[in-house]
Amino acid sequence: MRKTILLLSLLPLAVVAQNPIIHDQYTADPTARVFSGRLYLYPSHDIPAPEGQRQDWFCMADYHVFSSDNLTDWTDHGVILSQEQVPWGNPQGYSMWAPDCVEKGGTYYFYYPNAPANSRGFAIGVATASRPEGPFTPEADAIAGISGIDPCVLIDNDGQAYVYWSGMGLRGARLKPNMKEVEGDLTEISMPQGGTMRVAGQAMEGLPDGFKEGPFAFRRGNWYYLTFPWVRGETGEGRNPTETLAYAMSRSPLGPWDFKGIIMAEHDNGCWTNHHSLVEYQGQWYLFYHRNHYSPMMDKRRSACIERVSFNADGTINEVSQTLRGVGVSDATHRIDIDRYSSASAGVEANYIDTTDYFRGWSACLPARGSWVQYNDVDFSNVGSGAYLTVCAKAQANTQFCIREKGPRGKVIARIVMTVISEQGPFRRDQSGQWLTLTAPLEHIPQGINNIVVSCEGEPVSIDWLMFKNRPVYFTPVSQDAAPARPDDRGFIRRWLLLEPIRQDIRSNVVFTNSWLRNAFSQTYFRDQTTMLPRDGQKVKAGNQKLAWHALDSENYNVKLFRFAEQWGQQTYGSLFWAVTIIDCPEEMTGVRLAAGSNGASMWWLNGEEVLLLEGDRRMVEDDGMSPRLTLRQGLNVLRCAVINGPGLSDMCVRFLDENGEPVRNIELRIKS
Repeated sequence: MRKTILLLSLLPLAVVAQNPIIHDQYTADPTARVFSGRLYLYPSHDIPAPEGQRQDWFCMADYHVFSSDNLTDWTDHGVILSQEQVPWGNPQGYSMWAPDCVEKGGTYYFYYPNAPANSRGFAIGVATASRPEGPFTPEADAIAGISGIDPCVLIDNDGQAYVYWSGMGLRGARLKPNMKEVEGDLTEISMPQGGTMRVAGQAMEGLPDGFKEGPFAFRRGNWYYLTFPWVRGETGEGRNPTETLAYAMSRSPLGPWDFKGIIMAEHDNGCWTNHHSLVEYQGQWYLFYHRNHYSPMMDKRRSACIERVSFNADGTINEVSQTLRGVGVSDATHRIDIDRYSSASAGVEANYIDTTDYFRGWSACLPARGSWVQYNDVDFSNVGSGAYLTVCAKAQANTQFCIREKGPRGKVIARIVMTVISEQGPFRRDQSGQWLTLTAPLEHIPQGINNIVVSCEGEPVSIDWLMFKNRPVYFTPVSQDAAPARPDDRGFIRRWLLLEPIRQDIRSNVVFTNSWLRNAFSQTYFRDQTTMLPRDGQKVKAGNQKLAWHALDSENYNVKLFRFAEQWGQQTYGSLFWAVTIIDCPEEMTGVRLAAGSNGASMWWLNGEEVLLLEGDRRMVEDDGMSPRLTLRQGLNVLRCAVINGPGLSDMCVRFLDENGEPVRNIELRIKS
């Protein structure tokens, strides 16, 4: 069944993608650690260089920490350390490069490089905290004997900690139990530019020639891994090869190392650096790395990404490919950036939405009929009956596209048919005049975790994002054998038998005069309409409509008749609603008044007698109309109402007030006598 789209609203075009994983700032050099079952990410923080700083180089002034329990939704815990807080550092050095964080004995140790205030080069400091997200307190001095960048710490199974860094090659050393000093004597070595320096630890042996930095060491089984960015091509005049991610293995934490090869090849867009970490989380190994997704013209502003990692039986690592989709399961009720697709047909591209603001992300451009994109691992378990699809798209007239499950020929979940787009049409645009936010009902709801496909079946279309939205719960069905209900705390009646709406030809509510309404309400629409006590599911015939009664509890004090019609009826606007409830009084109650309100006009009957008419074009206001003094007899009383409305969203509310004006609550509400 084809459904034409409806306009819902225009939402912001902020990007929420899979790769990169952080969407509102640059996050380079991502170190991932697992603490107490949650994954924490410690990246460096690229920023545009302020005035006075080198504009074409790396610029980093502080560190944030992020955390996630599903690798999809990330919490930014804010700044944990800035260059102004480092006692030994240059407060305007902008050199807070790749960090690391480990836990030992309940204390979290954060290792970071910085430019010293009183010397050249780089040093590495440590800050401590009682929680993985800080706050961190930096030590007064940098770690003696470490002159370099990109610290990494490995805590072995026996509790011994090792630190690795890059400076005149890759070096490593044992840490003392206090985690703030290296063991052993410092060695005096000659500097390439002249002079000497006293350094800790030892050079890592067995690694390939070529530029190396950013060591990350870890243990898996009985193997130790030393992984690092590596330039494998020749450098020199006119040659500027970019970094790979490479690795070596050893039976000892400090080597010697057996070089094994590449984890990830060079970036295909010429981004010069890569930097990474590997971690096991919930039984799966992951590679965290960076790429300049949000800064295509400047590779000194990077963003963190994730891919899955697999190992061979001999412990070697299978080479990892970069993807847009990344990892994690996407909740169907959250925004899905379809431009981060898992696979696509020929000709499909992910293009930037705004080249003046790359953080607005991308759209998937489907160039022709038959084009498609597939996005894997979408969880539909939170999508309920009555849900609908929202899509942000850029399209033209005669565009059609489908959202399908599993593959390009899979079952249709929802269908968008755009036959006309004009300034006089039902479509509003965003400020750019291009993007439309569209909705459509679901023809099918997939089960569990599924892949989805957007397929172009008309003119070209660009898709930014999509989302499956659940409608609010307005009613709960009531079984025939359900226990009686009571009015709510304010006395409003919420249990009703509602008849699916009867179609009316009403163009405007201004016709709702007293005489017009009395004529409308006195007509016979179905048999025994003023006397029957309907049953849940009972059918009646009103003209050429076959309608059913529904026993329902309203979730709201104002009974949302329009939403009832959306879910169970065939007519939403221009509708006449009938409602019945049975009131069981423990004793006779005299002097009560029926107080009601309705959007649209309404008439109310108690025990077959008219007690209130709300006429004119009204909005729903509680206690908008008040009946004369009434008597609720002991035992069963039948309350009926009819609500009529034209183009508006119908609803109504009603309660009884005693002779003191207080809500009557000591009554029971039934759906059968």
